Amino acid sequence: MKLLTNLAFWALALLFSQPALGQSAKDQAGLAALSAKQLEHTAAKEIFGAARIPANLKSRAIGSYAKGCLSGAMEMPDDGTAWQVMRTSRNRNWGHPALVKLVERLAREAKANDGWNGLMVGDIAQPRGGPMLTGHASHQIGLDADVWLNPMPDRKLTQKERDDISAVSVVKDRKSLDYKVWTEAHARLIRRAASYPEVARIFVHPPIKAELCKWAKGDRSWLAKVRPYFNHTYHFHIRMKCPAGYAGCKNQAPAAPKDGTGCGEEMAYWMGEVPWKKPKRDPKAKPLKPAPALTLAALPAECRAVVTAP
Repeated sequence: MKLLTNLAFWALALLFSQPALGQSAKDQAGLAALSAKQLEHTAAKEIFGAARIPANLKSRAIGSYAKGCLSGAMEMPDDGTAWQVMRTSRNRNWGHPALVKLVERLAREAKANDGWNGLMVGDIAQPRGGPMLTGHASHQIGLDADVWLNPMPDRKLTQKERDDISAVSVVKDRKSLDYKVWTEAHARLIRRAASYPEVARIFVHPPIKAELCKWAKGDRSWLAKVRPYFNHTYHFHIRMKCPAGYAGCKNQAPAAPKDGTGCGEEMAYWMGEVPWKKPKRDPKAKPLKPAPALTLAALPAECRAVVTAP
């Protein structure tokens, strides 16, 4: 039974939506007074999902990509010279300043050099990071960003279009691309993103990685960062390394495929049958219980200060 009532949840949402007023000392004290038992039973996604503005603290990515939070977030502008943010009503266009600047740089450089008209930017993070009410398990510390595999149109999209337009998949099936959609400009865009030293990983659907393995010439070392994974058919996912000098931010182990590119044994695995087979279950076995929701108490201790900050 959740001890954060619906009334308290919506009060929290109202509180976080007051950028001009911030939070009063009384409000902060109330949040800070949540007991250990309340924290244990409160889904962190409800607390962080209610936040509408960032924490007025130094910019920090705290914890790990799938278990953490974000202070001092920067909002990626809805429109730029070479990008448009999609699904703006979700309020997930917040990130660590280093990531926002990296995505903006990628947009400008890809438009200038790679034949890509501009980026359509998907989810980054919530204003204070943390678990989301729906969707991603990661994107919690402001160092992950989704970029659609559709070039930006030549006009400014309306708010309704940003919420309603569907991204177009470049994949025909789990082993092949749709060459009516996929172009060499897609490959150049992903190569550029993977070439940045600040980038730790790029996630794509397996046939996209297979195509990049065939396409890449010369220095192929950037391919090691391009990781095949399920459900990346219409976007690619940029994961940035923890910015230098930030204690408490946990990097993922560096991508290090045996062959240096991941185009050999690793790619053969993803293009085979094994990853796609559903595990067999004993029909007499009891149904699996869903994993319990992550609580604020389960996140790094600093995340409580992020929640209660003005």
